[in-house]
Amino acid sequence: MVSRFSATTVKTHRLRLDNGGMSSTVSFLFVSFMLFSSIGYLYTCIVYKNINVNNYGCEEDGEGWWAIGVFYGDSPFSLKPIEDMNVWENMSSSWPVANPVVTCGSVSESGFPSNFVADPFLYVQGDVLYMFFETKNPITMQGDIGAARSIDNGASWQQLGVVLDEEWHLSYPFVFDYDGQIYMMPEGSKKGDLRLYRAVEFPLKWELEKIILKRPLIDSFIMEYESRYWLFGSDHSRTGSKKNGELEIWYSNTPFGPWKQHKNNPIYNTGEKMGARNGGRPVFYNGNVYRFGQDDGETYGKRVRVFKIEVLTPYSYKEVEVDLGIEKATKGKNAWNGARSHHLDVQQLKSGQWIAVSDGDRTPSGDVTRRYVVGWLLILATGSLVFVMGVLLGFVRCIVPLSWCPHSVKKRSDSFLVLERSSVLSSKLRGCCTRLNRVSLFIRCKMNPNTSFGRLAFLAILVVCIVLLCVGIGYIYGGSGGHEPYAIDNRYSQFTMLAMTYDARLWNLKWYIKHYSRCPSVREIVVVWNKGTLPDLTEFDSAVPLRVRVEEKNSLNNRFKIDPMIKTRAVLELDDDIIMSCEHIERGFKVWRENPDRLVGFYPRLVSGPGPLEYRGEKHARKFNGYNMILTGAAFMDNRVAFGRYWSEEAKAGREVVDAVFNCEDVLMNFLYANATSSRTTVEYVKPTWAIDTSKLSRVAISENTQAHYRVRSYCLEKFTALYGGISDEKVEFRRRRDGWDL
Repeated sequence: MVSRFSATTVKTHRLRLDNGGMSSTVSFLFVSFMLFSSIGYLYTCIVYKNINVNNYGCEEDGEGWWAIGVFYGDSPFSLKPIEDMNVWENMSSSWPVANPVVTCGSVSESGFPSNFVADPFLYVQGDVLYMFFETKNPITMQGDIGAARSIDNGASWQQLGVVLDEEWHLSYPFVFDYDGQIYMMPEGSKKGDLRLYRAVEFPLKWELEKIILKRPLIDSFIMEYESRYWLFGSDHSRTGSKKNGELEIWYSNTPFGPWKQHKNNPIYNTGEKMGARNGGRPVFYNGNVYRFGQDDGETYGKRVRVFKIEVLTPYSYKEVEVDLGIEKATKGKNAWNGARSHHLDVQQLKSGQWIAVSDGDRTPSGDVTRRYVVGWLLILATGSLVFVMGVLLGFVRCIVPLSWCPHSVKKRSDSFLVLERSSVLSSKLRGCCTRLNRVSLFIRCKMNPNTSFGRLAFLAILVVCIVLLCVGIGYIYGGSGGHEPYAIDNRYSQFTMLAMTYDARLWNLKWYIKHYSRCPSVREIVVVWNKGTLPDLTEFDSAVPLRVRVEEKNSLNNRFKIDPMIKTRAVLELDDDIIMSCEHIERGFKVWRENPDRLVGFYPRLVSGPGPLEYRGEKHARKFNGYNMILTGAAFMDNRVAFGRYWSEEAKAGREVVDAVFNCEDVLMNFLYANATSSRTTVEYVKPTWAIDTSKLSRVAISENTQAHYRVRSYCLEKFTALYGGISDEKVEFRRRRDGWDL
């Protein structure tokens, strides 16, 4: 009787313990899930609420963010991007024009949704340029052929929409003339053949002329050479084909065929990096013919290689690689073509100048998939560490619930018991579950949360969990990690950065240049050197041209000195002790391009009466919800207008005040702007999420003593008011813009 009672009691106690353990485990996991979900949600809202997708309807695509840029040169081997040629376009958004010139955004805004654009081909008709390219439809997820037109040699492009759409994927729209007609031979290998289309209403309407080859050739072109027509392409359906390392050649007397295979087909069947797959139209230059090929070694479409064809007959073929001459992108992920570029089409204009269009992507092949996989793995790792925290706190008593184990099944027949005893798998599973459950006991014994070591371990795991969660969210929502420029009317531009410094701040300047030279829209960095030993430019790691302008006199007025060598209309005056993200620099540039007649900056101030004018910090402006001054130590401006005003005869007295107090040059610029126009709004504010003032570390700033600095600036306010009149009493309120960047 006692034995039965004891067995029943033990069984009941074990059941309660198991049920209670499971209940506490479920409760802990539920609370943890809600807590970390809330942390993840808040982190996403704070960090990625205004993320610069800048795609105007373009969807994130696993194949990349391909866009198209324009290049110019005196030959096919001296091509430079449009921004290096200082091309100006009479639109308020581009001073000067910068690549890319055609994006999925520009196509989408014309009424044809697009995820990316690639494989551009030019067709020159008098003074008008036509561009044909692949545009990926986000609904059908296949390529169509789009077209655009330019009447200013490629500075701007009018989108004409989709001009060829089939039920299968189309790309690589090779366009050429023959016998007075215009033909297009797009890649349509999904259909299993190679088709030739003729323009019936150029450039908008095309009809099928002929299936010229019943082979699924990809990225093909036709050229006339030594009284024959030659067809170059790749056939990935060939047995033993090495995909992007394969090239075939065919020949005929006309572009319509019949086509005969080259004796040595496939000409290449080699590694993907060798440039076998075509990467654009062949070029005839100085009596030679050159073929462009894709290097797909590291990632699909890594770069374009160019080969000089030395021998081409029905029985032999020889080509040698030559230097293309295009400089590689230096800004990495921040460059529109920083990761890869796999296509180039070069044409000669009537003027004799050469023009080229090329595609580019800022991310490697498969980047989206990789980011999602890594992101979710990090979140899964976070969940595993949360489970460990539950073990430490005693909410999780066993890693594998006993009810999951084969030997814990309550109702089992004798035959099942015999099968279980004889099953090696069941025995191993039972042993594995037992060992796993012992791990929880081991962890709790070694890191008891009631001890100092246990509490430290718990806090460390908690911090790691939060970090892993945020990093995982960054992979999923944060994009490739690169910063993208903002387009206005689907046009891009660039600006010059200008910093004034001297030798005592050299260490800080190196950091400054390395960081900001990678920002997408920075064209050049100009350092105004006021005093001290001139630095060696080789000491700086700059991704853009770096120029040091040495001044004879140590004056703050040098900041706004007229500089004819500056090639951009926009200048960002940014003190060398201010570090902020490229994303916020790009935001400021976008706002300035929308308001080029204003000072657009990151540090607002409010100057107001009645009574003596007193210079105060940003808190004062926020207290009264408005500002009427922007510190030009971090501000965009039109260098022609701003510098002209600053060095006018009317501003001479103000410049003398600046030299006398060695301060207030930014205050003077605000007064000159406010009193040179009838507009009540002459300043715009953009809030950076974060900014580091490195002068607090170096202690060499003129504003180190804040109170004395503010007294001098208050004196300047009184002097400039007497000289030029007051700053407008009309303050600009915070939170008035739709972009939300002026909070």
